[in-house]
Amino acid sequence: MSDPFEIFLVCAPGLEPQLRDEALRLGFDDAQQVPGGVSFTGGWPDVWRANLSLRGATRVLARIGEFRAFHLAQLDKRSRKFPWLDFLRTDVPVSVEATCLKSKIYHDRAAAQRVEKAIAEEAGIEVKRDAPVRVMVRIDDNLVTLSVDTSGESLHKRGHKAAVGKAPMRETLAALFLRRCGYTGAETVVDPMCGSGTFVIEAAEMALGLVPGRSRSFAFEHLASFDLEQVAALRDAPTSETKLRFYGSDRDEGAVKNATANAERAGVSEVTQFTRAAISDLQRPEGDPGLVIINPPYGGRIGNRKMLFSLYGTMGEVLSQRFSGWRVGIITDDGGLAKATGLPFLPLERAIDHGGLKVKLYRTDPLP
Repeated sequence: MSDPFEIFLVCAPGLEPQLRDEALRLGFDDAQQVPGGVSFTGGWPDVWRANLSLRGATRVLARIGEFRAFHLAQLDKRSRKFPWLDFLRTDVPVSVEATCLKSKIYHDRAAAQRVEKAIAEEAGIEVKRDAPVRVMVRIDDNLVTLSVDTSGESLHKRGHKAAVGKAPMRETLAALFLRRCGYTGAETVVDPMCGSGTFVIEAAEMALGLVPGRSRSFAFEHLASFDLEQVAALRDAPTSETKLRFYGSDRDEGAVKNATANAERAGVSEVTQFTRAAISDLQRPEGDPGLVIINPPYGGRIGNRKMLFSLYGTMGEVLSQRFSGWRVGIITDDGGLAKATGLPFLPLERAIDHGGLKVKLYRTDPLP
């Protein structure tokens, strides 16, 4: 087994504290928050577990080596001496991407070509654009860091959501927004504008202890270190039982059908319920208070802003009148619309990039 190395978890900037919290809860004890993600030290079993188990990470990078290089000839020479076959397989093609920052080597493509040539000529590995394994070269202040993207497709693609509507919330973002609202899997969650059901399904999976990556494949399966039996055991991690129920509603019949089908594929249909209803018809479920989380339409995402003020006003009225004791989280890019709810929001935190828009999570303490 190789020596420990740095493992970098990528997430949406602004949600690093929530991802670090999740990593620590999963036993990655030295997880440190850094810009754009979380870093910790580990080995290949940690890479496998991070990909399979983390809900908030977008991808998992393995930092496999570093060296200094001040010009392309030096990059070429040191890349040729690098032990590529400790990490890559000769029968699996790779692609190479390079980024140069504040360095004497400043041409990204030229840097990538030198590393590609070294891998092809010294390790005998084919280099092609759409390869299943991606080597990432970062040259920052003349320090070359070599990483392998161990995830492949973005980790928000859990493998069981076939049907999505307009402007869907990514599962990784949904998981971190839930965590930022204080959700741990121990309370009911309601989403009255559920779309394809992402928040409800993520919350139900967390309550049931389901491994988020259980239904998909990963780039690490094509690396030299891959151990099929160990990874199979991680996929079959024990689950929990819950008496909680998770509720989604939407005024669009197609959204309700999509969400129901997605919950079925995810294996959470027994604890979720999706119904067609307008926000004005929303009723508080029986049982203890929990969390209402909503990704409503907003001007920059869907719809005409002027027409949305009455919708937000109705949303605020319904929640204030019927959801005493419940916490609320609303994601929007528009502070004016959030204010129209009349809800007592806590001080705002950093904006998050969602589909090219800067959105904020407006959240409350338990409503009076």
